Order: sequence, then C-alpha cells, then structure tokens
Amino acid sequence: MMDHAEALAAMLSHEPVPSGQVVSGQPTTGSVALGTFADREFGVWEMAPGAMSDVEADELFVVVAGAGRIEFADGSAPVELLPGSVGRFDAGTRTVWTVTETLRKIYLA
Repeated sequence: MMDHAEALAAMLSHEPVPSGQVVSGQPTTGSVALGTFADREFGVWEMAPGAMSDVEADELFVVVAGAGRIEFADGSAPVELLPGSVGRFDAGTRTVWTVTETLRKIYLA
C-alpha cells in the first residue's frame, strides 16, 4: 500500500497567525494532514509572507516551494529556506519564521 498526494497541488485553507505570534506583516498559515507513518503525522504546511514566532514540535521537513528564513531564540545561526531545504527540529525549539515568498513544506511530526 502507498499513500500518495500532490504536495504542490494540495488545497490549503489559510488562517491569520494569532496576534501574539506575529512579528511583522500579516502572515497566514494553512496545513493539511495527509496520513501517518510510524505513528507520526505527515502533511503539507504553508505560510504566506510575513514573520511569526513559534515553538516547534519534533519534526522533519522538506521545503517544496517559496523562500524564507528561520531564526533561533538560542542564538544558533539562522537558516535560509529555499525549495529542497531539509531540516529537523527538536520539540520546544523557539523560532522566528520570516517568509518572503509563500513557503510550502512537507512535514513529518
């Protein structure tokens, strides 16, 4: 059996980022869960331009569209995101996402 989805074609309904997380602009986010793998959820997440703070879950992701930057509250070096970028977060990592071109990623969390 194989689960299959077209990540770039997935329709996502965006919601405004809660005001307490907005750093700049008027970012929105949307996501859709596509299934599970080894008791982990996988899906598609997208953020429109702007900046927001977040506290991450354990996650592996691959950027498939857009551009942005992640900054870390612990002072770690920022990471530039482009299609093909792969990253992993530990639960509790505090970040600021700055998106300059609507960013879409596939996640496993």
